[in-house]
Amino acid sequence: MLAFIKQWYQRNFSNPQVIILALILLALFATVIVFGDILAPVIAAIVLAYLLEGPVSRLQRWKLPRIIAVTLVSLLFIGTCLFIFFGVMPLLTQQLTQLVRELPEMLARGQAYLLLLPEKYPSAFSEAQIQEYISSIRNELLSLGQALVSLSLAKAVGIFTFLVYVILVPILVFFGLKDKKQILGWFERFLPERRDLSRQVWHDVDIKIGSYIRGKVIEILIIWLGTYITFEIMGLQYAILLSFLVGISVIIPYVGAIAVTVPVAIIAYFQWGLVPQFWYLIGAYIVIQIIDGNVLVPILFSEVVNLHPVAIIIAILFFGGLWGVWGIFFAIPLATVVDTVIEAWPQFDEQPLPEVTDS
Repeated sequence: MLAFIKQWYQRNFSNPQVIILALILLALFATVIVFGDILAPVIAAIVLAYLLEGPVSRLQRWKLPRIIAVTLVSLLFIGTCLFIFFGVMPLLTQQLTQLVRELPEMLARGQAYLLLLPEKYPSAFSEAQIQEYISSIRNELLSLGQALVSLSLAKAVGIFTFLVYVILVPILVFFGLKDKKQILGWFERFLPERRDLSRQVWHDVDIKIGSYIRGKVIEILIIWLGTYITFEIMGLQYAILLSFLVGISVIIPYVGAIAVTVPVAIIAYFQWGLVPQFWYLIGAYIVIQIIDGNVLVPILFSEVVNLHPVAIIIAILFFGGLWGVWGIFFAIPLATVVDTVIEAWPQFDEQPLPEVTDS
């Protein structure tokens, strides 16, 4: 058994550059695990810098100096954020508040419908089962209300954190874009000179993650806008709120689209009932999901993310369990990093492994 482990170690870790790459990855992972909360503004700034590097590079190809390109892109980004915060967020908050106020009425109508099931389908539903379902729904809504109260109690801390992000993150993004080469050069001073493998992995990861983040933001905006226009034309209530949920659902492939179908279908049902208008809306929603999966994703991501659906789901479960919402958002980029490292890992000639004999 020891000979087997020794041969495996020599085959995979005999190259010093592999050791360097492994140590760099372990150091980065440990830093995020230990100091993730403290460095949250820095991590957010890095993500936004990835997002904005594409437009900056494009402006540089048009012969604009980098400082001017960075300034223009940063101003455009800040203006967009201000529009979303002061123009869109109040509408989202208003519709969410209205929906919360109408929840008791929806619950009462849903309860009345459930109580009719034992009469219509006595072989499938009993009155005791329906009462148990209603009790479970009430308990879930009560838990949700308590969570909202807890959220309101922590509002002061949230406001302070938000103000810190508003001030620090744009500054970090601007200087991260402006002095990108200097910052990377400073970090390279602490790395060994011979790190060709690490450079190769960094180059591939830089391209893939940057393209993924930019593509995902574009996908969210397109799906959000397209869904809002569709819902608004068809007269669905809470069109802005529901289209926003549909937009951000693309962050979680497969699972997000299925999960957000539930509130869309519930709102449509309580608004119209099982009439043709309801089925038209569900059909339009399905068409949007088909366009997203078969048109937008291939165009925006092409060769950037080439992961099997099972690998994507496992990454979402693992990193989501590790870092919550942020882990879900970055699950695919992190899985892409793992995939890139595996592809770049030196493949040594296979030698027959020693036979393991019982000792």
